[in-house]
Amino acid sequence: MTFTGKFDKLSTGLLSGLLLPFLIAITMFLFAKGDPSLKEWIGKIIAADIVSKIITLCVFPNVLIFLLFNHFDMLRASRGVLGITIAWAVIVFGNKLLI
Repeated sequence: MTFTGKFDKLSTGLLSGLLLPFLIAITMFLFAKGDPSLKEWIGKIIAADIVSKIITLCVFPNVLIFLLFNHFDMLRASRGVLGITIAWAVIVFGNKLLI
């Protein structure tokens, strides 16, 4: 079995599509101005009413993972990333419409 064949699973795509936005959010928190605590940072995001923009910014790199999996013909993993990205989009639209 090849390396790409070993990781061409739906679960690989789902996991990577779910974890990458959290890693991006953690990176954004670490580079936040003024060295706030996590609670303060989340409070500032909510107060500024940019929650959906932050989520969108964090989810955008999923496109790169999708294209990478697609390039290496890992179609099951691509399907997982696409599914999670659609779920994130539903969360963003729900946040925009309900709040």
